[in-house]
Amino acid sequence: MNRTRLFGLLTLSVLLAACGQTPAQLTPDAAQASAPAFVDGELLVQLKGGVNSQALTSLSALGVQSVETLNTVNGAALLRARITDGQSVAAKAQQLQASGLVRFAEPNWTYQTQALPSDSYYTNGTLWGMKGNFGSGAETAWAAGKTGSDNVYVGIIDEGYQFDHPDLRGNAWLNPFDPVDGKDNDGNGYIDDTRGWDFANNDNTVYDGGTRGSLDAHGTHVAGTIGGTANDGGVVGVNHNVTFISGKFLGRRGGNTADAIKAVDYFTDLKTRHGLNIVATNNSWGGGGYSQAMYEAIVRAAKVNILFVAAAGNSGTDNDATASYPSNYDTTPGAGYDAVIAVAAIDKAGALASFSQYGKTSVDIGAPGVAITSSVPYNKYSSYNGTSMATPHVTGGVALYASINPNATAAQIRAAILGSATPTASLNGKTVTGGRLNVSGF
Repeated sequence: MNRTRLFGLLTLSVLLAACGQTPAQLTPDAAQASAPAFVDGELLVQLKGGVNSQALTSLSALGVQSVETLNTVNGAALLRARITDGQSVAAKAQQLQASGLVRFAEPNWTYQTQALPSDSYYTNGTLWGMKGNFGSGAETAWAAGKTGSDNVYVGIIDEGYQFDHPDLRGNAWLNPFDPVDGKDNDGNGYIDDTRGWDFANNDNTVYDGGTRGSLDAHGTHVAGTIGGTANDGGVVGVNHNVTFISGKFLGRRGGNTADAIKAVDYFTDLKTRHGLNIVATNNSWGGGGYSQAMYEAIVRAAKVNILFVAAAGNSGTDNDATASYPSNYDTTPGAGYDAVIAVAAIDKAGALASFSQYGKTSVDIGAPGVAITSSVPYNKYSSYNGTSMATPHVTGGVALYASINPNATAAQIRAAILGSATPTASLNGKTVTGGRLNVSGF
């Protein structure tokens, strides 16, 4: 069954004060318009059976060396592998596919954030994305006492975030299953993953920006929109109460598919083994081509009721005509429902942002993504543009709905998010099938 998508606008609201700072240079995703990039000399390979000496010997004879095992699904090992005989990625993938040894072999695609530096930032702290009209309408929900819940968890698959920021520390996860003692107490393969895990650097330090805030600004900005606390200062998020967990996989030079898969599976494991109420992951990044391995990781999460909220992209193109990943993944066949929510950006006038990607059947909803003020390191605030900024408004809406409807399944939450849209004819002349979401009705 193909995805049926609605394209709408998110509405939720409030006017607050914050001081701003010009953001550090972030990598725009304009490069998405060119050929997708990948890690040279690497492949993601899923064997037809488990990892054993015979399988590894067969791979080695084909000029491929296993670097790490990312997961094992139904007895089939998913490997990150290095090409050792100098062949190109495309040629080696084709050779492996023809060998009969693998289910699939594909590039290890690379990704970048979906943010653009804003030309100006708000000095008066106006958070229009939290307002009504073309913002996100939360003011009405908040006035009715609907401000979120600490029992609702969200995974931030992105850069890391400054978890001790004044507007974030109240909602930052502290892992009760693995105290700091140099041991992997919860047996998930990650020692002392107190705030989550840094898959880009393979350590437990999810914030690497220091007191000068030179890194992890993008992830910190995303977190503030989802759940900046109401503490009479700075910014406030769609949820005043929520719990974020970091799945950092974007570093100084972006990230890759292998690390993104490990981040998705990390949250699936936390929910499966520990029962954490993880309702969604926020994915404000894009680039690369289709990955079967990434698709299957999203399906694994979908099967335990974790939604995958993804940025549509910033190249101004039609995702119906040219697919953009990860927002174009269709998980219906594997999970029984579509776990992906693809998000476009709108501006304060309710129009599609000039940079935003769109698609009548491949983009689900639009949300505030122009001049969005939120938290950045270190203990500061700034204004960014991008579908990166629109996506956490929707993730915040997912978490808010889950706090009000604690027994709702992922399918029911997704249907509520998209079903609240009121029809509009078009955005900037781009025909759409949905309209404006009003979270105040949750």
